[in-house]
Amino acid sequence: MRVAIVGAGAVGRSIAGELLGNGHTVMLIEKDGRKVRTRSVPGAEWVQADACEVSSLEEAQLATCDVVVAATGDDKANLVVSLLAKTEFAVNRVVARVKDPRNEWLYTEAWGVDVAVSTPRVLAALVEEAVTVGDVVRLMSFRKGAANLVEITLAEDTPWVGKPLREVPLPRETVLTAILRGERVITPSPDEPLEAGDELLFVTHAEVEDQLKDVLAPDTGAGPV
Repeated sequence: MRVAIVGAGAVGRSIAGELLGNGHTVMLIEKDGRKVRTRSVPGAEWVQADACEVSSLEEAQLATCDVVVAATGDDKANLVVSLLAKTEFAVNRVVARVKDPRNEWLYTEAWGVDVAVSTPRVLAALVEEAVTVGDVVRLMSFRKGAANLVEITLAEDTPWVGKPLREVPLPRETVLTAILRGERVITPSPDEPLEAGDELLFVTHAEVEDQLKDVLAPDTGAGPV
């Protein structure tokens, strides 16, 4: 993919390094000349420009990018960049950093944002994920929160331990995307038996998260009889 990252601070440079390491083409756009440090991210294309200006984005050929990441430390700038990327340059995927969690409600499709990432929310989710068994932990939201990536760690006394996936009555609009078992990442199949301690990753509609929890919880009686 060709990825444009707006904001070459510590966050932007870290993202750029990861993407370059995975074989993607990266363009860093930074307004502040003091932050344009080409040696800090070898292999990236650097553009010194104000990404809130349409003319600057035209010169950077933003329309050729598959993904735009708005990663500055200014929520206002990230929202403007997201809106321009989506409406003026038809970028397929826009990911935006939320600096102040109080502004997270603004990061919606109306502002061109496909995925909003709030560091405090992500860290809180990771803490919950590390210590919580049997509860739904929301890791990330998509499309204004309508769809969420959630995790459930299967408790030992859930009725589904030892049962194949095809027997689990998942709610509507819910897809099991992966099973984390120890150091293994397992692609779900209908015949895969579940084990206690499995970390199940789902993409699901926000309205059915409680139903998903009820299905997999150890004390609901939702299991096989």
